Amino acid sequence: MSRLGTGDLLRIFENLDKNGDGQVSLEELNWLLEKIGVHHSADELESSIGKPSLDFDEFSYFYDSISPEGTTGSDGLESRESDEGGANREADLAEAFKVFDLNEDGFISSDELQSILSRLGLWDERSGRDCNNMIRAYDTNSDGRLDFEEFKSMMLITIS
Repeated sequence: MSRLGTGDLLRIFENLDKNGDGQVSLEELNWLLEKIGVHHSADELESSIGKPSLDFDEFSYFYDSISPEGTTGSDGLESRESDEGGANREADLAEAFKVFDLNEDGFISSDELQSILSRLGLWDERSGRDCNNMIRAYDTNSDGRLDFEEFKSMMLITIS
């Protein structure tokens, strides 16, 4: 998937920070990770993070560390784990599709898209974005929803 910008990360961070203390707790972080299909026990997460909460800079660093795009190898060059053969990319896209396909019917509707974008803090009613138009842009068979192939085309266009 394409990398999130600092503004999107900040919006997600602020939505996760329910009490407004400038920290995201491990419980809040684990909730987000589970929503996007990454499952860790609380102990695993605490062990890998080493502290009970993250400020925005630490949250951003954590995002960079788990994001397959933009991770830096020991040689200082960016690496993309999922570019090895394309099978991993297909599997990643299938997992991402499942996150958006809330009712598991094999399609992403505009309501499902809006629901997930809202949960991630990426939806703002005042921004003027319209999920129907977002879906329509990649809906090649004009049925008003995205199947996996349409979703994959959209994501590959977005990534490149």
